[in-house]
Amino acid sequence: MTIQPAALEALQSLFLGFAFAGLLASAYELFTTRRADFQLLQLGGFSAVASVPVVVFSAPFLILRNTVSGRRIEGRPFFFVMLASMIAAVWSMASGRVVLDLLMFLGA
Repeated sequence: MTIQPAALEALQSLFLGFAFAGLLASAYELFTTRRADFQLLQLGGFSAVASVPVVVFSAPFLILRNTVSGRRIEGRPFFFVMLASMIAAVWSMASGRVVLDLLMFLGA
């Protein structure tokens, strides 16, 4: 059984996207003692503008964290959890591709 190079690259993007999202959200929480969430964009002013990259690249982690919490606390339906997981996976693949391209650019 062999994996096609395109599929391997997609898996790398997916895994790197999720890992980078978790790392970025955890680093934000470590340095600010505040949970990273989508409400960072509502702060207004320079803080909202400065938090855009944090929210964009940590979004897969934030989506899954909120979805799992909602399933456990509110009992959201499985279909909602599955749909949110698919959205987070696609977002993770896109952001992972950006991170991979940036790493390739800096390494070359």
